[in-house]
Amino acid sequence: NFSTVSEFVFVGLSDAPEMRLLLFVLFLLIYLATVAGNITLLVAISTDSHLHSPMYFFLSNLSLLDLLCPTITVPKMLGALLLEHKEISFSGCLLQHFSLIAVVGTEIFLLAVMAYDRYVAVCHPLRYPSIVSLKLCARLAVGTWAAGLVNSLLHTSLVFTLSFCGPNKLQQYYCDIPPVLALSCSSTRSRELVILAVAGVLGSSACMLTVVSYIYILLEILSRNSPGIWRKAFSTCGSHLTAVCLFYGTTICTYVRPSFTYSPHRDRVVSMLYGMLTPLLNPIIYSLRNKEVKCALRRVIRRV
Repeated sequence: NFSTVSEFVFVGLSDAPEMRLLLFVLFLLIYLATVAGNITLLVAISTDSHLHSPMYFFLSNLSLLDLLCPTITVPKMLGALLLEHKEISFSGCLLQHFSLIAVVGTEIFLLAVMAYDRYVAVCHPLRYPSIVSLKLCARLAVGTWAAGLVNSLLHTSLVFTLSFCGPNKLQQYYCDIPPVLALSCSSTRSRELVILAVAGVLGSSACMLTVVSYIYILLEILSRNSPGIWRKAFSTCGSHLTAVCLFYGTTICTYVRPSFTYSPHRDRVVSMLYGMLTPLLNPIIYSLRNKEVKCALRRVIRRV
């Protein structure tokens, strides 16, 4: 660590004092709704035996990630809005950066795994139990978390071994790659190329696998002569693809692009889409529209 900067300061969230309380209340409500939705889903899946299947196993992992993602960034942002405590230590920034990139990377891989799981279930229903076994589910889950951690370790080591000897004001509400790179007083070109290459290959591969899986699902459903199934499938796949495209689109827009296109104002908006909106929408899209989950929630409520 060659840094002389001992702390970073978050700036730019809201310079208008009259807006801070409004933003605090808004983000607090979104965060509480996100936490409540994902915890409820985790409880339903873990306690109801009807949901002990591969699809819901992966969904519980997604809920855990959606619970962690805003928890890493939002409390610090709320503190900055309400108490104006905008400082974060260098080590705290490093830890927040590592945790966030690990969670986001794991979710990118997990969405691709979930799409493959649905492809096998729809296109090869008779072979589904033998293909997507408990052993394979465990390996895929461990693989996605391990890939996310390794990916985060690589990006964090590339960013935080740079020299930071000048400005320390981050144009963001959390420690992310673009705003931290913008503060470095050493050359970042080679490291940016590595970050672009790794994020581009991994992100585009996961995105392509997800989209291709859903295309095969739709083609399989269209080949069945049942309008009722068509409507249900388009409704379900459409909502899933909306969530997936929102998450992939915003993360790729943030990390897979050259540094000269960095815009603090635009990045703050984009980061809120995948950091706060997607974790809020996922429990609704993947769960509350699902009959089995709604029945499980009713059973949980009755037991309580």
